[in-house]
Amino acid sequence: MKAYLFSILLLLNLGLFNSISFAQDTIINLDDVEFSDGTSSEEASVDSSAVVDFGDVEFTDGQDSSQLSAATSPVDSLQNAGISTSSETQKEDASLWGIFIAGLLGGFAAFFMPCIFPMVPLTVSFFTKKAGSRSKAISQAFMYGLFIIVIYVALGMLITIAFGPEALNELSTNGIFNFFFFLLLVVFATSFLGAFEITLPSSFVNKIDSNSDKSGLVGLFFMSASLAVVSFSCTGPIIGTLLVEAATRGERLGPAIGMLGFSLALAVPFVLFAMFPSMLKSLPKSGGWLNSIKVVLGFLELALALKFLSNVDLAYNWNLLDREVYLALWIVIFGLLGLYLIGKIKFSHDSSLEFLSVPRTMFAIMVFTFVVYMIPGMWGAPLKAISAFLPPVGTQDFDLASGVSHAPNAAGTDAAKRKHYTYFHSKATIKGLDPYYDYEEALAAAKEQNKPLLVDFTGWNCVNCRKMEAEVWSIPKVRDMINNDFILVELYVDDKVLELPESEHYVSEKTGKKINTVSKRNADFQITRFESNSQPLYALLDTNGELLVPTSGAVYNVDKYADFLKSGLEKFKAKH
Repeated sequence: MKAYLFSILLLLNLGLFNSISFAQDTIINLDDVEFSDGTSSEEASVDSSAVVDFGDVEFTDGQDSSQLSAATSPVDSLQNAGISTSSETQKEDASLWGIFIAGLLGGFAAFFMPCIFPMVPLTVSFFTKKAGSRSKAISQAFMYGLFIIVIYVALGMLITIAFGPEALNELSTNGIFNFFFFLLLVVFATSFLGAFEITLPSSFVNKIDSNSDKSGLVGLFFMSASLAVVSFSCTGPIIGTLLVEAATRGERLGPAIGMLGFSLALAVPFVLFAMFPSMLKSLPKSGGWLNSIKVVLGFLELALALKFLSNVDLAYNWNLLDREVYLALWIVIFGLLGLYLIGKIKFSHDSSLEFLSVPRTMFAIMVFTFVVYMIPGMWGAPLKAISAFLPPVGTQDFDLASGVSHAPNAAGTDAAKRKHYTYFHSKATIKGLDPYYDYEEALAAAKEQNKPLLVDFTGWNCVNCRKMEAEVWSIPKVRDMINNDFILVELYVDDKVLELPESEHYVSEKTGKKINTVSKRNADFQITRFESNSQPLYALLDTNGELLVPTSGAVYNVDKYADFLKSGLEKFKAKH
């Protein structure tokens, strides 16, 4: 039973790792890339998710949306193109649901921590014995669970109040915060691996615990508070990771919704066991397996921490964490996790592993299989299953497939002479494409070749951009269509290196921000022209820069995305 719960928990936490990262269609909201002081990011923030952006339909320079015919509504046009539509509220709800599910999985993991799990029978016995009747015990347990939810949701709200929704929106691309989050998760991982325990001051814990002896609702509230503070050494890293991820989503209610899911998963078991005390007999006894769960989470936190370091490395062009270095670290981390699962390595708080249970063995097989899957990536294998987490393929120093020729863009322009080409192409995010990286240059090429322009607003830190490239753009029918029928321009909005010449600096009429870098200019172009600040965003333009069909965000269905491209191509041919 212990091993079974252990295997289920590890699966849930692997699910947590992914649900956090894909909680919304735009994982990283890149609306404000180190904008100058003077204007809040709220003024620049228009759209915080990117399933489909349909704010503009065939906008031309200087054209107002009121000039558009009602017969050509964005929704109608989008449906005709084969792309599903959703309202802004629906997109925000989907994002918050993702955060809620991540919190739920985190709460389930926390329940099986050594600081909480052994307290379950003691707490339930307290209710059943003190209450005197089953109905009163259930009501007290219900209030106990409700207070747990209130405490953790209040913590989530404090994060929003402390930082403010605008500041939360900026965290995703801020180098200092990303590096801080990396260090924070490393500390959490080190704690879970047994180096030390993260605890609250004993005086504070004792004061909270002393108030739990009071009768009535006050006593129940302090009992719930005691659980929160006493178990902090186990739950703190999980809560910290969840709050960091929720905060960097840019959602106003993200931290509170994450804590709602976390506390709900934590509180419901106490209520259920109070309602059905006989179920306690089915629980496994506490033991060394509880510490094993902490160690497993420690390895997962360590792997997740590298993503934040990669964000900084890419944005500031440090070139420290290239793709093969990142993969090597993941191979070692998950390799050590596999060795831990089979008992070949032990940590200070571990009990001796006398034998391997079948579930633990099966899980070890899964982990080692994942390690073997990653190894070919050291020589350039695409690794589509995890490509969204990895640095771009362009950072790979040794690629066995580098000599394979791909269908070139018919531009006929010497790639080395393209503006900004050398810097961006050295970190190209997908094989087989030959994009431009400057809008004006790409538009000139589109006019010369009489082809529509595919504008891709993207970012180094955009997880779903990488997912689209790996799962959709790399498919031959989509890649060939982009290569042969379009001029592709990729506009990065989160790069921190390339600065504009001083003569090209300006203040945005839309946001009031000072624009002095290439990425800020790209972000301002997206916000001003397309009323969107989320990535990825795909815009199909004609040779005059006019929108052919409504813009699209992440569409992971290959056929639907191909239909989106075809609709723009057909509209272009009809106009020309």
